[in-house]
Amino acid sequence: MKHHARPPAYDDIVDLDGDRSVRFAVVDVETSGLSLRRDRVLQVGVVVTDGAGSVLDRWASLVRPRHRLWYRVGPTRLHGIRRRMVRAAPPLDQVLARLSDNLRGAVFVAHNAEFDLAFLRKAAAEAAVTLPVESSLCTLHLSRQLDPDRTVSHRLGAICERYDVALIRPHDALADADATAAILPRLLEAHGITRLDQLPAQLPAQLPPQQSRGYRAASKSRAASAPSERHASGSSTST
Repeated sequence: MKHHARPPAYDDIVDLDGDRSVRFAVVDVETSGLSLRRDRVLQVGVVVTDGAGSVLDRWASLVRPRHRLWYRVGPTRLHGIRRRMVRAAPPLDQVLARLSDNLRGAVFVAHNAEFDLAFLRKAAAEAAVTLPVESSLCTLHLSRQLDPDRTVSHRLGAICERYDVALIRPHDALADADATAAILPRLLEAHGITRLDQLPAQLPAQLPPQQSRGYRAASKSRAASAPSERHASGSSTST
């Protein structure tokens, strides 16, 4: 599992009134495609911060496929992940075990959290690992709520441009998690959320486990209705 140098995106991070009692586990996954039934998690990126904007943990890992004779990695031209790279990666249960530690007691955050959680829950079921997600925030939904008439794009890259946040390597799980962690406090500030006691009203209920067939249909429907805010690379974030 790799650690990378702290990116410049955090330099001017807005804090939640300096509250260190709340933790955010900002997660991004890269997958081999959009089908929950057919595709799989290739890479997980995690940035854990507190309400004061301090980075408590930051890592990323590719995921070794369970079946090593044949497996798809999807559009390598976008995410840059090749079969030879994942062959030597840590196994799924090891990656998810560390993710589980990060999630315990934290708010799960992702850009299009429904997508990431659906793939992570499927992977966790296969690996017999429990992911303790008690509450979640979706930066895609937070951004859309600020723009009810949909006058601007809510792709991760577009939001980063609006808030002057660096997105260093689009479609890399850690780079996308870095960017999501950096825009989160800015979106919370735009919603007027500056205190911990304001968070519960903004947190959606825990997302239910997704069924493969129903999720695929819903994904196709959302992609048709908002193509500019999704991509076909198998990542929850768009640039």
